[in-house]
Amino acid sequence: MAFSLGGGTTPFGATSTTSSAPSFGFGGSTQPSGGFGTQAKTTAATGFSFGTPAATSTTGFSFGGTPATSASTGFSFGGAPASTASTGFSFGGAGTSTGTSAFGGATGFPSFGGGLGGTGTTTTGQSSFGFGLGTQQTNPLQVQQQPTSNLENIATAVTLPQIYGDERDAIIAKWNQLQAAWGTGKGVYSQQGSVEFTPDNPYCRFKAVGYNRLPKTKNEDGLVSLFIRKPEAEVRANQQQIVDTLFGIFGSKPQLSVCVEGIKKLPDNMTEFAIYILERPATGPARRIPANETCSFLNNQVTQLKSKLVVENVVPKMGFTEQALKEYLDTPPAGIHPFLWEQAKLDNPDPENLIPVPMIGFKTLHQRLKHQEQQTQAHQQRLDIIAEDLESLQQKQVNMLAKLEEYKRKHIQLSHRLLQVVVKQEISRKMGYSIQPEEEQLRVQLEKIQLELNHPTQFKGRLNELMSQIRMQNHLAATRADVSYQMDPGLQQEIKQLLKQQQDGLKHLVDIIKEDAQDVQLMEQNLEASSFSQR
Repeated sequence: MAFSLGGGTTPFGATSTTSSAPSFGFGGSTQPSGGFGTQAKTTAATGFSFGTPAATSTTGFSFGGTPATSASTGFSFGGAPASTASTGFSFGGAGTSTGTSAFGGATGFPSFGGGLGGTGTTTTGQSSFGFGLGTQQTNPLQVQQQPTSNLENIATAVTLPQIYGDERDAIIAKWNQLQAAWGTGKGVYSQQGSVEFTPDNPYCRFKAVGYNRLPKTKNEDGLVSLFIRKPEAEVRANQQQIVDTLFGIFGSKPQLSVCVEGIKKLPDNMTEFAIYILERPATGPARRIPANETCSFLNNQVTQLKSKLVVENVVPKMGFTEQALKEYLDTPPAGIHPFLWEQAKLDNPDPENLIPVPMIGFKTLHQRLKHQEQQTQAHQQRLDIIAEDLESLQQKQVNMLAKLEEYKRKHIQLSHRLLQVVVKQEISRKMGYSIQPEEEQLRVQLEKIQLELNHPTQFKGRLNELMSQIRMQNHLAATRADVSYQMDPGLQQEIKQLLKQQQDGLKHLVDIIKEDAQDVQLMEQNLEASSFSQR
């Protein structure tokens, strides 16, 4: 059976099994065509192959590889498809029997780059960067399993659709497998039934598991994140107006205060505005309103938040309870195979601080990458600020050291002046009195110290010796000939020889120039004489 795109019966890179095999046409007419909606003739071969003739009695669908050999529905690009009764979908490798592998691999990426550094998407409103990462992300606990009936319909659409009851159903199954593996499109499995393929279906190949930081905040902290569709600079400039608007939404009650916890820039022109509500009752201490109560109230005021503040989402910033965390880890998310989920839990580099989260589809991966770039930029800005602070502190340290040296010098000067004043005061105070015994003892001690200093082998003698050596060195330096360099005699001879050769060469050039000048002068005289004789 040949396959035609746009009409005609010429096969595209494949050889028809029989000359009377019907062809499939999309948008064109063929002579004995059996297009969608027309009963086609049954032939001995229903294989559909690009580049390789299909084998007899097979429904394999192969691009550049050998199709399945026995009732296979494997779909392969460049490699052997799955074995008997397999529904795997493979790009460049063997198909799997479960159809749950991740981005282009046999079993997916259990730890996609360590979760791109262990940071990224939002978990219960708080990301690994301290705040949530946007409205596109969802709470992992809110990821629900697909209904069993929908899974059965998807499995029927990709394995054994019942539409025409002939070989066309096998080709439709291949097309459904392609859509399911890509995670988009509509798959028909019966005359009256169809199913929408989404990235979280079990057969989607573009999925992986990453890791987010496990939130540490509690419900009692009362933190709630408002995701505003405005730039960070504009939100910071209008912070007080936003607080006043929120205060009005809460009823303008005097015992309530809207406190801003932080403002964070997010990709896609989004800003996270983290707040908590502080209640000051008439009696008793002030307390924070729990995060779930604040979030529940704000979710009931969605219309006002969107119209006044352009708020797109409200998320409570609180962590998991032990029961909720256990339930989340024990239940694989929709579209993630239990084996892949268990492997992701085992590969968790830090189970105490990180939690596995599914990444399904390119949109989720791209969103995670943007958040990673945003956080890297924030880290770089913080490093730049720290570098500037360090430079400023170093400059201040240099100035302080200079001032410290100056203060030390002033302190010594003041100490000497104070000592002189004390000496004069003591002299005036003791004038007319006889020497007291303690003063006599002090005089004896001073004389002893003076003798030690004047001893030839003590400090004064050594100082005199050093002074004499310094004078001798200065005298020798003054009388020594000022010779800045010395040259080897052989080198001097070579330099003289080279200079003599250059001088001889210059003299030879001068002689040649003089001879040429005489010849030129003689030529000029002869020319003048010949011109005079002609006259």
